Amino acid sequence: MGSSRDIAIGPVAVVSMLLSSLVTKVIDPVANPHAYRDFVFTVTFFTGIFQAGFGIFRLGFLVDFLSHAALVGFMAGAAIIIGLQQLKGLLGITHFTTKTDAVSVLVSVYKSLHQQITSSEEKWSPMNVVLGCSFLIFLLVTRFIGRRNKKLFWLPAIGPLLSVILSTLIVYLSKADKQGVNVIKHVKGGLNQSSVHQLQFHGQNVGQAAKIGLVCAVIALTEAMAVGRSFASIKGYQLDGNREMLSMGIMNIAGSLTSCYVATGSFSRTAVNFSAGCQTAVSNIVMAVTVILFLQLFARLLYYTPMAILASIILSALPGLIDLNEARYIWKVDKLDFLACIGAFFGVLFASVEIGLLVAVTISFAKILIQSIRPGVEILGRVPRTEAFCDVTQYPMAISTPGIVVIRISSGSLCFANANFVKERILKWVVEEDEIQEAAKGNVRAIIMDMTNLMNVDTSGILALEELHKRLHSRGVELAMVNPRWLVIHKLKLAHFVDKIGKQWVFLTVGEAVDACLSSKIATA
Repeated sequence: MGSSRDIAIGPVAVVSMLLSSLVTKVIDPVANPHAYRDFVFTVTFFTGIFQAGFGIFRLGFLVDFLSHAALVGFMAGAAIIIGLQQLKGLLGITHFTTKTDAVSVLVSVYKSLHQQITSSEEKWSPMNVVLGCSFLIFLLVTRFIGRRNKKLFWLPAIGPLLSVILSTLIVYLSKADKQGVNVIKHVKGGLNQSSVHQLQFHGQNVGQAAKIGLVCAVIALTEAMAVGRSFASIKGYQLDGNREMLSMGIMNIAGSLTSCYVATGSFSRTAVNFSAGCQTAVSNIVMAVTVILFLQLFARLLYYTPMAILASIILSALPGLIDLNEARYIWKVDKLDFLACIGAFFGVLFASVEIGLLVAVTISFAKILIQSIRPGVEILGRVPRTEAFCDVTQYPMAISTPGIVVIRISSGSLCFANANFVKERILKWVVEEDEIQEAAKGNVRAIIMDMTNLMNVDTSGILALEELHKRLHSRGVELAMVNPRWLVIHKLKLAHFVDKIGKQWVFLTVGEAVDACLSSKIATA
């Protein structure tokens, strides 16, 4: 139902830890495990309801607040974090932190390794490292060969499966699990039972379930959208946020009815999916069918699969997700975008996925706010031998008309945030032009405002225009408008501003306005 071709669905660490931390505050899993399980299913149901609601009410535009620069930083930070988390399997560590920041993970790796190496009860086996690194090299080599030789495109795609089969056989035949190699061990076979009758819609905890469901819905959607858009940008297609939200919601509703808890787009699983060469969402169907078949028929065969192989498969998919060239490009083009990029990167790396995305969105909002508060206000001049009026700063050859100041507002909206700034900037230019032209026994007699780029105006903007008109009129300066959009001129008519300046001072082009000013008594007074 979704629009992403790459997202691989499943449980993720962030949502799992969030769900665990919030639910345990309501029900103790040790004292009442059955009530705890039923409450989790209920939270999952509410999560799906909220996610589907976001899609139905078309709130997918919220995804657009994740800029390209933020996604580049998010991908790099998430790739490093996921890589660090795979050290547990690669090094054969048994005790590991549940936190996701880089510092906690590295500290946990050091303490766990030191404890296992020095402990007499629990011995650490270097065979995990040897096995994991060997197959990691194998996977990287197959990917390199696949890129260099297009005829062998299938080699990197089948590499992870070959790694699992070969490593499982090696462990089984050599009895390496007896020598300290960590294996998956027992996997319970069969399919989940129905949990329809375990959902709780009565009682004192329903409100808590809905509240936790809303939090999980937002976080799960944020991570899924970030993951989906990251890989969509690599492949060059567009993600439909509304379809993604609706599909995620229906998926979690169905999951809550079949003994599942909140699932979303997994970064590590999607990275493996992407590196394996998936092209459509059919890869999720293949993955689901494969899991069902294995749970039904081959669950016992996974007993000897080493954890180090799973870690090496994920690690092999991560290097291509850190794009240093793109980060360098963002730095050259836009420093504020680069700030959002490194904000997302360091936020994910040293805090969490949510914090990283929150930092990036906050910086992006700050950028929008700065641009709206300080819009572009340009003085225009006529380019010689043409009818074009351009910014005199960008085009030094553009000639200003004596006694007339042509101004263009580049902001999309004249609103409460920037109206006063625009008004003061125009009045300042009028005073400066008067001082410059005083020696030539002339002064500004008309201000022409090019409103071509102005898409909207609010009441604060209209009040600023009225005050500007009064201030200019008191100095003997007329105000003219050029090419206001329909919505702008409609609001100005409703506010009677057009009647105040006179309909004759509204023009279609800057050239017409300048010619009208020159032919009138205004320019020669």
